[in-house]
Amino acid sequence: MPAYQLNFRQYLELEKLHFGAFAPLTGFMDEAAFTGVVDTMRLPDGSVFTLPVVFDVSAGDAKTFETAGAVELLFDGQAVGVLSPTGVFSCDKPAVAAKVYGTGDAAHAGVDQFYRMGDRFVGGPVHLTRKIDYGFSAFERTPDECKAAFSARGWKTVVGFQTRNVPHRAHEYLLRLGLELGDGLFVQPLIGQKKPGDYTPQSVMAGYRALIGDFLPADHVLLATLSTYMRYAGPREAVFHAIIRRNYGCTHFIVGRDHAGVGGYYDKYAAHDLTRRFEHELGIEILRLHGPYHCSVCGGIVTEKTCPHGAGGGHGTTEISGTMVREMLSGGADPEPHIMRPEIVASLAGEHLFIGESSHD
Repeated sequence: MPAYQLNFRQYLELEKLHFGAFAPLTGFMDEAAFTGVVDTMRLPDGSVFTLPVVFDVSAGDAKTFETAGAVELLFDGQAVGVLSPTGVFSCDKPAVAAKVYGTGDAAHAGVDQFYRMGDRFVGGPVHLTRKIDYGFSAFERTPDECKAAFSARGWKTVVGFQTRNVPHRAHEYLLRLGLELGDGLFVQPLIGQKKPGDYTPQSVMAGYRALIGDFLPADHVLLATLSTYMRYAGPREAVFHAIIRRNYGCTHFIVGRDHAGVGGYYDKYAAHDLTRRFEHELGIEILRLHGPYHCSVCGGIVTEKTCPHGAGGGHGTTEISGTMVREMLSGGADPEPHIMRPEIVASLAGEHLFIGESSHD
């Protein structure tokens, strides 16, 4: 059996497919599934699925997969799984990017990542034979393990929360709403692979460990990581994240302002609109929440639905965003307490906060 060396991103996708995080997928998409997802946001069987999950290779390496019945997959020189190819295909990358990301601009982090992938895609079922320990593996749980943990705690309703940032006060507001609406809250930071300038896994987990227990009830919150890569695909990724959390056993999922967005590529609540398109088809209820900000007149964290003074500064209001907080911290400034708890800031001391150009985390 021929062998193929995976990169870190491909290894993580193999893992998630094997454990059912991307169900109903059991392998990398073939051309029919890929085309259906790109063009209609549905798999051939009609299931909603909004982002491609593909195994990319070079044109030269594709020849191995065209003739082999099975290919052994290696990571860091160790055998970790098997892919049984069902076909090899290519695509018009700029045209696909325009549909999936809403732009073909290589300045968009997700588009740039897609353009850098190999030019051939291999479809087929996969099987994981060895799980590799890396970085934050101790904080990772499979979908079956999470469902068992929810059941053991007696949670009937579980609210999922996706994040890639250290928690600030606006996040905390959304988390508290989730706790009010469900028996339990599943906080699952995405740590697998992100763009340079995003927070490191270490800083994100340090922040959440400081928040949970001291400021959120630990017996109603489960913290575990999701090791996959950020696509930065905005509305499509919001639906994708909801599907993943359904597979982990959540009954509800929070979609807030500019979910999975990057730069100014997506309208503020475009993700709300797309999730409405698939109402009652996702197997999980979407909690469409507005973006919180601080209002000194109201005296706390509010949204445009609860505050008459308006977001975006002026009238005593302060917008709170991950971008703003990252800029403060990267410049050496501590965010004020109404933006981020001092205890969260203190938890970051000594941590390497941001991902560099060469990091795969």
